[in-house]
Amino acid sequence: MDLNPPAGENYAHPWICFFHVVFKAAALAFYMLSAFFVDNFVIIFVVTVLLSALDFWVVKNVSGRILVGLRWWNEINEDGESVWKFECLDQESLARMNKKDSWLFWWTLYLTAVVWIFFGIFSLIRFHADYVLVVGVCLILSIANIVGFTKCRKDAKKQLQAFATQNLTSRLSSTIQSAFTVV
Repeated sequence: MDLNPPAGENYAHPWICFFHVVFKAAALAFYMLSAFFVDNFVIIFVVTVLLSALDFWVVKNVSGRILVGLRWWNEINEDGESVWKFECLDQESLARMNKKDSWLFWWTLYLTAVVWIFFGIFSLIRFHADYVLVVGVCLILSIANIVGFTKCRKDAKKQLQAFATQNLTSRLSSTIQSAFTVV
């Protein structure tokens, strides 16, 4: 992944990008600053987890679909097994996705989890087990989106390879058939 956003390109969906970032920033900022303003752990827990849950929902259902063209969900089948489901845009639409939107999506997705891990380590060092619980819930929500979208992206690449192979094979066979039918 490139560290710098693509140059010369504007965000195609600035409001979606804004909401993709705002709930992450709000959850992290509230958690970090709440110790200065709030004495009640329950309020800190509820507000931080609520903001993180809003972020999870926005990323999974809105920004992931619009910014990178991917969508995932998990179902339980009749046998009680967990089954991951993936959707992605067609290959032409994926190729037209805005690079800056995609860059923002992936970097904030991974960076948020790194920050939650840092907060978790800090809480462990300070022996604040209750705050480790808050960080754990928020980290699980972040990691769920990372795993879902990473698996979805890999599935999209497999679909692209299968499409390219099928398309190449079909064109090659039609070229060979037309070569022999002309003779």
